[in-house]
Amino acid sequence: MENFKKLSIVIPAYNEGKTIHLILDKVAAVQLIHCIEKEVIIVNDCSKDDTEEAIQRYIANGKLQITYYKHEVNQGKGAAIHTGIKKATGDFVLIQDADLEYDPEEYNDLLKPVMKGGADIVYGSRFIGGNPHRILFFWHSIGNIFLTRLSNMFTNLNLTDMETCYKLFRREIIQDINLIEKRFGFEPEVTAKIAKLKNIKIFEVGISYYGRTYEEGKKIGWKDGFRAIYCILKYNLFS
Repeated sequence: MENFKKLSIVIPAYNEGKTIHLILDKVAAVQLIHCIEKEVIIVNDCSKDDTEEAIQRYIANGKLQITYYKHEVNQGKGAAIHTGIKKATGDFVLIQDADLEYDPEEYNDLLKPVMKGGADIVYGSRFIGGNPHRILFFWHSIGNIFLTRLSNMFTNLNLTDMETCYKLFRREIIQDINLIEKRFGFEPEVTAKIAKLKNIKIFEVGISYYGRTYEEGKKIGWKDGFRAIYCILKYNLFS
């Protein structure tokens, strides 16, 4: 894509005061291919810890140009992503968690299908490729595989990791989708809705995964899994 000049990186944050400076260091260190510019958008979903102070300190040190937004009431990760998407001005939009589970060094892997294959949407899969993966929860892996396959049955896509954080979208496509889910239902909802679009090129690339335990701050739970099933059915069959 000859005119691809800017990537908007949307970072939803909730109670990530201990780690957000570390992920921002990684984002700042990445040199994007073809001299693509980075637009970093952080949306603080009314954190109860010192996330806001940590972000403001980082903005003050000038390492990275950051646009900062804050929800006055906690609404959920999906709602924070919605806010970031609406504010994005780049050619493409990428979702980045504020923890250290995903590695910004792999942004260029996500960008290559855009530059070489004209991709409109790229998913980063934790289940393909030879990249490192932290060994953690068996049932989480089974749950992710089940949800992905259930989603694929309705969307007719052959994704291997529907629940991945790393999703790259052409900005005008993602901004034109009416997104509703405010928590972790964002993943099945957006997948169902992009699958219905005409003439869209969707790619998938292997990525690393450095998962967290619940003691280390992991937030998603079994209730979110049942919500994901509900969202798969709702947005594929009734939306």
